[in-house]
Amino acid sequence: MSAASEQQTPPPSPSRREFLTTASGLALSFSIVPRHVLGGVGFVAPSDRVNVAGIGAGGMGGGDIATHARLGANIVALCDVDDERAAGSFNAFPQARRYKDFRVMLDKEAKNIDAVTVGTPDHVHAVASMAAIRAGKHVYCQKPLTHTLRECRELTKAAHEAGVATQMGNQGHATEGARLTNEWIQSGLIGEVREVHVWSDRAGRLWKQGIGRPTETPPVPSTLDWNLWLGPIQERPYHPAYVPANWRGWRDFGTGALGDMGCHIIDHPVWALGLGAPTSVEASCTLDGSVIDNKPNFETYPIAATITYEFPARGAQPPVRMTWYEGGLMPPTPAEMPAGKRLPDNGVLYVGSKGKMYHSSHGGNPEVLPVPLAEAAARVPKTMARSPGHYEEWLLACKGGPKPVSNFDYAGPLTEIVLVGVLALRAPGQRLEWDSANLKVKNVPDVNAFVHTDYRPGWSL
Repeated sequence: MSAASEQQTPPPSPSRREFLTTASGLALSFSIVPRHVLGGVGFVAPSDRVNVAGIGAGGMGGGDIATHARLGANIVALCDVDDERAAGSFNAFPQARRYKDFRVMLDKEAKNIDAVTVGTPDHVHAVASMAAIRAGKHVYCQKPLTHTLRECRELTKAAHEAGVATQMGNQGHATEGARLTNEWIQSGLIGEVREVHVWSDRAGRLWKQGIGRPTETPPVPSTLDWNLWLGPIQERPYHPAYVPANWRGWRDFGTGALGDMGCHIIDHPVWALGLGAPTSVEASCTLDGSVIDNKPNFETYPIAATITYEFPARGAQPPVRMTWYEGGLMPPTPAEMPAGKRLPDNGVLYVGSKGKMYHSSHGGNPEVLPVPLAEAAARVPKTMARSPGHYEEWLLACKGGPKPVSNFDYAGPLTEIVLVGVLALRAPGQRLEWDSANLKVKNVPDVNAFVHTDYRPGWSL
């Protein structure tokens, strides 16, 4: 018998997560033959593949799953309540085991999953992400991070304590435009910024708002599990006005245009200006559609609205007023803008003491005004590290790499800013004094009932 065979039972093998973390660290310490030499361009060794499960496999969720797979992730399980909606993902990944209930999937696949993507409607984001975090899985969740403010605070805390790799789906946070915006503003190129305008054209263009609940009760499609689609939200009859894509305009399921696009658009002034929680927020909205049968319409969001945030001074930086516009409303075109040009359909306008700056959603194509400032902008040093890519950041973090820039420690507070604006639409015309530390409105206490939503039995954080 050899000496090796006489040894005692070897210590247990490391978990997959420990192995991925260790492997990532070792790659920094040793010089090895590049894997693309051994396996061809684009080859990813099995030891470097992250086992990913997708919760919400249709629409944007399906796109996230496909992108992670293209970057080397191993898609081991897929969960969706609508077989038809998820058919593209099911066909693309026939080896992935299929589920309708993410709770069942996380239980049965506990040993096979390293990480989870969440691409469901807003009202399921928190319960799905929290279940994955409680199971010790890394989480990629679409924006907005949650449906309610209480969910956001609790999910952010749980992710931080668990130490898992997290990323919210605001892809623009990884762009070159986002970094140029930070560098230009922080260099003082346009001077002190006290005024910001942010806007989106989504409401009314991609879904209807200002409408009441449908009264018809058509049959539920055979491919859809309506009970699971509702998830934690109080029961109501199925109607195609909600699914598969129009749920964003319904308060029980979505967060309107602000929730849909705010994390892409508001993200950039929050990041570049270092904005924390607002001290107050006030909404104004159209009357048409806001009242139905002499009662406030809390079924859908208003047809059009503006929402004004007040942010306090931050050290030497002055206070900032930020105004959100939706439903076709926009800020006036800057007088400095050249003839024939216009602001983008979704974007940000910064008003500084020395000039102005604007860009489209996701931080795209930043430009400064007046035009001669562009020469000075080109000379601003590039001081920020560039991203390897939004999705790449998360997969690297799952292997033990650095935190993604839009991890939940950042994305949680950003989402809270968005959701405070959504909350203000419950009390249009009233200036809400926001107490972020205690997650409540100080001067209009009735609105605090909407800081969270009561779940149906069987659902919890």
